Formats: sequence, structure tokens, C-alpha cells
Amino acid sequence: MTENKNEESGSSVGAGSQTLMRGLDILEAVSEEGLALAELSERIGLAKSTTYRLATALADRGYLAYTPRAGYRLGAKLLQLGAMAQAQIDLIQVARDHLERLSSSTGDTVHMGVLVDDQALYLDKVPGRRRITISSRVGDRQPLSSTGLGKALMLDHPPAYWAERFDADQKSGSHPVDPALWRERMAGYVEAGRAFDLEENEDQIRCVAAPIRDVAGKIVGAISVSSAAQYMDDQRMVDLATEVVDTAKAISTELGWSPPKTRG
Repeated sequence: MTENKNEESGSSVGAGSQTLMRGLDILEAVSEEGLALAELSERIGLAKSTTYRLATALADRGYLAYTPRAGYRLGAKLLQLGAMAQAQIDLIQVARDHLERLSSSTGDTVHMGVLVDDQALYLDKVPGRRRITISSRVGDRQPLSSTGLGKALMLDHPPAYWAERFDADQKSGSHPVDPALWRERMAGYVEAGRAFDLEENEDQIRCVAAPIRDVAGKIVGAISVSSAAQYMDDQRMVDLATEVVDTAKAISTELGWSPPKTRG
């Protein structure tokens, strides 16, 4: 007996999730070939009206494209997402050995992340040896203005963007910080090429972070070393900054980055 995958998903998930799954069915169907509405409806086992509604929504967001004679095909948004996914996979592969060495050297937890939708998306995490709990997980999204990783990702952004993210994060519940002091610290981080989290995101947790750059010199990610405040006094953070920055530069070099040439 053949099971209807749409009915099956509908019995195990809510209506919203069922709609999402049907949308994914459409994307998978047209990934093989362009399909007219009638063909697409038959392929995924939905009524034409439902298929049309879902396909139109996907086309409005750029996930599908429609040509009268050719029907529906994959849209440009998927090309963009595919390129972003490939870049993230490459970054993880390049960085992993460096992250493990940094964690081993410091004894602390090391993170790597990227900027996505005005948040820091954690792509990788290497736990440290210390018996402390750091609540972050791969796939988490954290505020830019309160995390070391997020601040490192923003180092090349203009102050207007900093202010925008700071205000939004404060309204969303980030630990209260004096705006003038925060801006002053950010300016110092830009000069130093690294950033600190001074228990602004999680109580009793501090971190040192530095940006990763690509061949064009653009910041494409960041790494951080995080530990309990008892292991991260001000002097250790300063001392640790060199190793974190050097690790970020080593990853950047493998991505094709070259340090700016200084004039003699």
C-alpha cells in the first residue's frame, strides 16, 4: 500500500508545518524539470488551486520563477542561498582544524559564526576542557551588539549600523549597557582588530573575538574564545587577543586573504 506523504505529514505536524512541507515538495518537483501547473499539481498530489496558491507564494519570494510556456522552475533566490550555503560549508571545512588547535591551546570553548539577517549565526563550536557550561549551540542566532562574535562581524560596518543593531538588541532584552560606553568600546575594537564580550550576552561569560576575511578583504565570519569570567580577567583577555587574531588571520589566509601592504 502506498502512503500519501502529504497526509502523513499532516497527521504528524501542525497546519503551518504541513504547508511548509508542501512548499518543499513543490521545490523538489521542479528541481528535476520545469512543470506547468497541471503537471505540478499531479506530481505532488494536490488540487490545482492549492498548488497555484503555494507556487505563487514561492514565486513572490523568488524561490520559483514562472514562464507561461515553460511553467514553473527554480528561482534566483535558491541560487543565492546555494552560494551562501556553499560558502558556509567551505568556511567550516577550512576553519575546523584551526578552531580545534585554538581550543586545545587555550582550554576554552571556541565558536565560529557569520552574519545573517542582522544576527550572529553560530556555525561551529569546539568545547573547552574547563568544567563550565556555555549555553551556545551550533545553529543558534545571537545578538550582534552583545556578543564578541557579533561585534567582530560588525567591525567594518558604519557606526550608523552599530547604533541600529544596539538599539534593536536593547529593545529585545540584551543586557543594559550605556550607549556612549558601548560606542567608545566599538571604536576601540575597530582600532585593535578584535572585540570583547564583557558579560554583555551571558552572565559570568566573557570572550575574545576576531574577524575572518576573504580574498577581497571582506569580513565573512568571526571566531571567538569564550570562558567563565574567573578565567577571563582583563589581562588575560588582552593577552589572548593576539592568539585569537592570529588564528583568524590564518583562516583568512586559507580563504585567499592577504594582509594590506604597508608603505616603506
